[in-house]
Amino acid sequence: MKTTRHLTLLACSLMLFACQQITADSASSPVASARPGNAFITLGTAGGPEGEASRSQPANALLVGDDVYLVDAGDGAVGQLKKAGLRLPQVKGLFISHNHFDHTGGVLAILGLRMQLHAYNTLTIYGPPGTKAFIEGLLAGMEPARKAAYGMPGQEWKANVEVKELTHGSVVELNGVKVTAAENSHFKIPENSNLEEKAKSLAFRFDLEDRSIAFTGDTGPSDAVAKLARGADLLISEMMDIPAVMESIRKVNPNMPQRQLDGIEWHFRAHHLLPSQVGELAANAGVNKVVVTHMVPDISTEAMVKHYQSEIGKLFDGEIVIANDLDRF
Repeated sequence: MKTTRHLTLLACSLMLFACQQITADSASSPVASARPGNAFITLGTAGGPEGEASRSQPANALLVGDDVYLVDAGDGAVGQLKKAGLRLPQVKGLFISHNHFDHTGGVLAILGLRMQLHAYNTLTIYGPPGTKAFIEGLLAGMEPARKAAYGMPGQEWKANVEVKELTHGSVVELNGVKVTAAENSHFKIPENSNLEEKAKSLAFRFDLEDRSIAFTGDTGPSDAVAKLARGADLLISEMMDIPAVMESIRKVNPNMPQRQLDGIEWHFRAHHLLPSQVGELAANAGVNKVVVTHMVPDISTEAMVKHYQSEIGKLFDGEIVIANDLDRF
């Protein structure tokens, strides 16, 4: 019995040592040592909340030299990061645009894998008010797994996570990049409703040494986002074909009351961007190029790509790209 226990402890120790070596050696691995340069990678381009077979949930990676920052982390973000040739211990920060599950479903996996790989570098998580409570809840929920896996003396694990909540106008200075946040209209409430706004949603602008990138997050029409994106080289924008989505909802729910349908459509139109509104935003902001992500419905054919490029192009004469998972810009 004692021999079995000793062998089990030895096996666990060897496994943990191996994980530590993998993490320590990552700085000298081909992927980690190759200087990736500045890039924005659309890790996941599906619009939520329901998953798509051909697209991963919303997530992006911003590469600034050797540093990697995630921008939203929907379900599957860790796997998509690996497909992009990047490892989680390389990630220095995570920017969360808003706390909807299709944008945050992968955060638990990020924290858990950091634990398993013994990532000792600090992960800074930036997000709107409420982000700190969200992360604290995840860490509390991880406690049983932490104790089960790392309960041996000398194998203590700490989260090494720092949370910084941002509001409209917040500026973050990183190594080689300035990040500016603006509150968008994704949680806009009906006028004269007397309802209290319960959450905030953010758009981000990343000013790098060589170019500027504006990221809308989930938003409806917003003067604040247009101002944030003004003159940017690249606009990463969400998009929803609301008439097509409403038609689908009516087919699936033929007996849904009209009042409920009207409420759903108001929500979509207030909180998301039609293709024409993407073009209008890009034109008003004077950006050079638009990359469409977080698209609903799924754009799965070349004919659909051309259709939406044409709709956006009626108001914007710059380059228009309908992104796929793992595209690099």
